[in-house]
Amino acid sequence: MKHKSIILTGGGTAGHVSLNQAIIPSLRKEGYDVHYIGSYDGIEKELITQSFPDVPYHHISSGKLRRYFSMKNFSDPFKVLAGVGQAYAVIRKVKPTMIFSKGGFVSVPVVIAAKLAKIPVVIHESDVTPGLANKIALPFASHIFTIFQDTLNYLPSEKATCTGSIVREELFSGNALKGKKRCGFTDHKKVLLVMGGSLGSVVLNDSLRSNLPDLLKTYNVIHLCGKGNSDSSLDSLKGYKQFEYVTNELPDLLHAADFVVSRAGSNSIFEFLALKKPMLLVPLSAAKSRGDQILNAKLFEKQGFAHVLEEEMLSKSTFMKAIETLTKRSPEYLDAMEKAERPKTPAEMVKLLLQYEK
Repeated sequence: MKHKSIILTGGGTAGHVSLNQAIIPSLRKEGYDVHYIGSYDGIEKELITQSFPDVPYHHISSGKLRRYFSMKNFSDPFKVLAGVGQAYAVIRKVKPTMIFSKGGFVSVPVVIAAKLAKIPVVIHESDVTPGLANKIALPFASHIFTIFQDTLNYLPSEKATCTGSIVREELFSGNALKGKKRCGFTDHKKVLLVMGGSLGSVVLNDSLRSNLPDLLKTYNVIHLCGKGNSDSSLDSLKGYKQFEYVTNELPDLLHAADFVVSRAGSNSIFEFLALKKPMLLVPLSAAKSRGDQILNAKLFEKQGFAHVLEEEMLSKSTFMKAIETLTKRSPEYLDAMEKAERPKTPAEMVKLLLQYEK
């Protein structure tokens, strides 16, 4: 049987790659050759080439999309145009039946090139309101899928569908004992997992570390601090284990955790929900983002899945108080999580996706 081909794109953060990672095995089971288009040195290149070294990775030029003034706003459109040409060449060579875009600035040239090549494009939006890249790409797309029902209010009804969350199957196969062993935890303390996203979070790291002496009296702490953010002076602390970034180890660490403290990127929080982990969310402030994480966090708080601490309110003392609230209210959060809608599997997502192929 002659294999069909499909191109995936998306990058800039791990959140723009994780769904693509999740559906690659299912696409292969359906008989597709999978190709990936990303940037030269973005996190997507590392994640895809490490997880799937046999997936052809095609890098293109891409300019950053900014909502603020910068001199680079004058040069980056030329990078986007160059990226369109490079993506078009890849598309002509691979001859995909469709392109699936997870967003991020690298996806814009790919989506435009797909339109020029008359290849259908399906977009996925994880946040409550569409990101800038997906807003630009929307006119070129055949369809857009969303995680949140509320997102449909911002999209043309004739080509938007809410799928709910999609969670990587490997997350469910994690082993708590392996996770604790990897961290060197040998006692029966509850485990607190703190993470600030793929790039880390200085404010979360500082709030955690300033409270470590008190936290370690009650908890074992797993700290995903972000690349370049580890502190070697803390390596000898009993009950504290820091990682700059993890990939294959994540399922075991999540299963080892009793509570999670995190930013409020939608992919991550839906994974915590699927694994039924009571969570404290500290969303990126509106000053540092377009406010999407704030909306995500508020929706989860409203549904009873999480406690939320605004970044502007984050301090040594408020962090500890929020941890106390998290542990105290965890039975309520677990009860609400038990009643939540089941996430879709990657295989189910692929079935929906392939409706739109050429």
